[in-house]
Amino acid sequence: MSLALNEIGLPLHLRPDPPMTDAEFMRFCAANEPMRFEREANGEIIVMSPGGFSTSVMNLLIASLLQQWAEADGRGVATGPDGGYTLPDGSVRSPDAAWVSLEKVKSLSGEEKARFPQLCPDFVIELRSPSDKLPDLQPKMEQWIVNGVQVGWLIDPKERSVTIYRPGEQPEHLAHPTSVHGTGPIAGFELVMSRIWA
Repeated sequence: MSLALNEIGLPLHLRPDPPMTDAEFMRFCAANEPMRFEREANGEIIVMSPGGFSTSVMNLLIASLLQQWAEADGRGVATGPDGGYTLPDGSVRSPDAAWVSLEKVKSLSGEEKARFPQLCPDFVIELRSPSDKLPDLQPKMEQWIVNGVQVGWLIDPKERSVTIYRPGEQPEHLAHPTSVHGTGPIAGFELVMSRIWA
C-alpha cells in the first residue's frame, strides 16, 4: 500500500545520510515540484506542501506589491516564495517574499543566480499558513536575523497581526495594523493590510 506525503502530515523532516550537497539538493527540489523544500544547517530536509488557495493569493499579492515597490525604488530586487537562499549557517530557506540590495545582486555570477545563491536577503516576509504553528515560525524568523536579515515581517492572517523582527531588538508585535511601513533597507515600502486580509 502506498502512502502519500499529505497522508503523513507536513511539514515532514528527512535526514539523508550523508547530507545532500548543494547541487544534489537543487536537483532534488527540481525533481519534486510542486512540493516545497528547505534545508536546515545540519542537513535535515524540511518537506512542505504547496500553499492552499487563500495562502497562494496572499503570497502572490505580497510578493507583487514588494516587487512593484522595488522596481520603482531602484535600490534592490524582490523575490517570491520559490526563491531560495543559502544562508551563512549552511541552511537553505525560501521566504514568502524577500528584498535584496542591488549591491548584493551584482556580486553574484550568472551561475550563482541560477542556484540558491550564498547570500542573505536584507528583508524577508513570512506568511503564516493555516497549517503553520507559531512556535515553529518564531525561531525561523530569529534564524533569518542571526544570518543577516535587517528586517523581517511575520504576517499572521489568522490573528490579523504583523510581528517585526530586527537585529538586537525584541520583536515588535502589531495587532490589527491598517498598514506596515518599512524601515532600514526597505524604508519607503508600505504594505496596506486591508488588501492582504481581503
